[in-house]
Amino acid sequence: QVQLVESGGGSVQAGGSLRLSCAASARIFDSYAMGWFRQAPGKEREFVATIRRRDGSTDYADSVKGRFTISRNSAKNTVYLQMTNLKPEDAATYYCAAASGMYRSPRLIDDWGRGTQVTVSS
Repeated sequence: QVQLVESGGGSVQAGGSLRLSCAASARIFDSYAMGWFRQAPGKEREFVATIRRRDGSTDYADSVKGRFTISRNSAKNTVYLQMTNLKPEDAATYYCAAASGMYRSPRLIDDWGRGTQVTVSS
């Protein structure tokens, strides 16, 4: 049973924007911190952003701070990642994640989505 479903990936030119969405089951959305990770070919999966359910606190990787914004819509059980000023190095498969805390380590994530591809051309 898939409980995290990403959408919104695509291809953009450098400097462009995309918004990713992650629809979660109610159980996961209410019980977990939600976040985004990414993985480029040949590289390890890395933390991008996370948002805490309790108070909406957020945390970002330094590489995306000021360009990406994570947010949530409780009525839709959905988490978003607004990405602006995209760079070629942002190209990767982006994964939605759910965990019991605002973790940066992929090893601490409890649930993963299947990923959505983001391509950025220079």
